[in-house]
Amino acid sequence: MSISPEKILKGYRVTEKAANLQANSNQYTFEVADNARAIEIAAAVEQCFKVKVKRVNIINVKGKVKVSRIRRASVGIKGAMKKAVVTLAEGQSIQLA
Repeated sequence: MSISPEKILKGYRVTEKAANLQANSNQYTFEVADNARAIEIAAAVEQCFKVKVKRVNIINVKGKVKVSRIRRASVGIKGAMKKAVVTLAEGQSIQLA
């Protein structure tokens, strides 16, 4: 069962660490769907940006537990996501801005 690339790639992560990876290692960091696998992420990046993907590393970021001020009994999780660090083949690049 294949998911469309638009649903797999949620967005690009703009952080200082992601910018350093992009400049030095030709790696790009994306926020991806929770049920996406590495092969699907690579295919989505190749299809959307017309580049050759060399490698995909996946990171599951755990969210912080937050307690509601109004109802102390209700506990929620905030900021949980799945990230993918995509390494492109040599000579390939993505124009994101």
